[in-house]
This record gives sequence, C-alpha cells and structure tokens, in this order.
Amino acid sequence: MLNFLLAPASWLYKMAVLFRHQLFDWGVLRSEKFDIPIICIGNITVGGTGKTPLAEMIIDYMSQRHCVALLSRGYGRRTEGYREVQPSDHYRDVGDEPLQIKRKFPGTVVAVCERRADGIRRIRAAHPEVDLIVMDDGFQHRYVEAKINIVLIDATRPVQEDRMLPLGTLRDVPEQLHRANYFIVTKCPDDMSPLDRRILRKVLIEAAYQSIYFTRMEAFRPQPVFAEAPAEGFDPGAEVIAMSGIGNPASFEAGLNKYYRVVERLRFDDHHVYRVKDLRALEGLLRRHPDAMVLTTEKDAVKLAGREKVPGEVRKRLFYQPINISFIDDSATDFLQNLERDVKSDS
Repeated sequence: MLNFLLAPASWLYKMAVLFRHQLFDWGVLRSEKFDIPIICIGNITVGGTGKTPLAEMIIDYMSQRHCVALLSRGYGRRTEGYREVQPSDHYRDVGDEPLQIKRKFPGTVVAVCERRADGIRRIRAAHPEVDLIVMDDGFQHRYVEAKINIVLIDATRPVQEDRMLPLGTLRDVPEQLHRANYFIVTKCPDDMSPLDRRILRKVLIEAAYQSIYFTRMEAFRPQPVFAEAPAEGFDPGAEVIAMSGIGNPASFEAGLNKYYRVVERLRFDDHHVYRVKDLRALEGLLRRHPDAMVLTTEKDAVKLAGREKVPGEVRKRLFYQPINISFIDDSATDFLQNLERDVKSDS
C-alpha cells in the first residue's frame, strides 16, 4: 500500500530530474569548465556509499604529486557561503566530513561552499599553488564540468534494482551514468562471485573510456574518542553497543558483527546532531550492559568529540571504528595510476 502511495511522487521526482538534465543538455543551464583538473567523487543514491574514505585515499596519493584542495558542500552546516575549514572548527560550522578530512590532512586546503563554481574560484584566488581540486558529492551538481567523474555504487543496493526517491534511494537517474569515467563498487561482500562482477560490469559500463573497480571496507582496531577511554582499545569478541548517524547503518553494523558481540543498536539519521537526550539514552544502555563498549563511526566521533558535557561513563567507553577502502585483487595501484594519467592528460 505504501509503495502504491509513493509511486506518483517517485514518478514526479524522476520527471523533474530528467527535465533539469535536459536544461543542461540544451544549454539553458550551463556547466562551467575550469583551467585546473577537477576530480568529482559522487553517487546517484542517498545514503553512504563510502565517498569520504575514497576522497581520503585520493588526497593521500595525489598530495605526493600535486598541491591538492578538497571542495565540499558541507552538508548539514549552519553557516552559508565559502569557508575554509580549520582543524579547530566546530562541525556545525563546516560539516562533519570536511572537518574529518581536514584533521587527517591538516596541510591540505579544505573548503566548503554550496555554490561549487564560486568555491573553485575562491580557492584559485586564495591558493594559486593548488593544481588539483577534489570535489566531493558533485556528480549530480552539473554546474561544474569536472575533468574526471568517479561514481560510487553500493554493492548492497544495486542501481538496476533501485527506484527513484521516495520509493527507493535513487536521487539521480541511472541514464546519467554515461558521464562517469570510473565506477567504484563499494561494500562488496566477501563471497561476491565473478558472475556478480560481470553482471555489474554489463549494467554499468557503456563506453570504452569507463573503468570499474570492486572494493570492500577494511576496518582497523577501535580508537578512543576521549582520553579517558583505554588507549589499547578492546579485543575481538567483546560486547559493543553500535551507535551511528550515517546513511547506511546496516553495513556498519554488519562489519561489527564479524568481530564483536553487538548487544544494542542506536541508529540516527545521516549527519545527525547529537543532543543531550541521545547521550542519556546511551547512558541507559551502558547501565544495562556494564561490560559493553560503545563503537561508532569516525564521522560520528568528529561530532561527539566536540560536544560539551559528555557523561563520564560515556567518555570512558566510547570508541570509533577507523576504516579504509580496500580494492579487491590489489587493484588500488592500477586505479590511482590511471587516475593520475587522466589528471595529466590534455583532453
């Protein structure tokens, strides 16, 4: 019944998206091209596909060869306009993901601006040394013509089986995937078969200039959010309370289930702003499970570490799970070298 009610809204949304793309194709709305290479990392679905770990990987590699800047919209921030991110900023002013990246790469220019073309011009004016811009979540934007488009596809939510919002999770039409240069399929299951990969290649690849890579999320030893928590973390098999405010919590929790005994789950919306009532609810769960630790995501840790008046028991038992994107078949070097080749090309 719910699907029946949502179907008209989904159809209307799809028509609006198609019409907007047509305006760009007709030249009514214009894409701006810049004289600096721009790598756009995006997706066509709502919810987490792993853009931040991939952006961090690209920044880490490209910074050895270029002066890199990252430009993001800064989703969920309470400020407007152009702003350069500093490690000491509050996430409410710059966004949780840009702040996470700035703290990992303090020497990299990280800026937020909802008008991406304006943001690029401001970066160029303030930092003439920058010779490569990584633009986060800009595939759907189209006001900026990126030199290289990287589109992330969540293996747990194949686009060929999805539907447009609000019926499904698609925020853009799959017909636009022809603009992608690279597809990065994320969160691939351990038992993903060669046949599953061939099917995705057939669904996604439309042109000779397109490449596809398959990846998983690699988890590392939990790290304390506050100094009060033990620096050595805790061992596999321990009881944990999984807490997250991300787009796809099921994937995060599935990863925890491999190594720990998840006794409770606290799920919040993506880019959730943690309130006093949330921490009180967490305190109650800790009282119920006196041996459990709290394990959250790195993005959530950025927000929680900046919160005042976090209860002492939470501070002593709160950890985050660092993750990296891991390319299957050791193909990361191939991807990064091809990406560098495309950055340097004259086309």
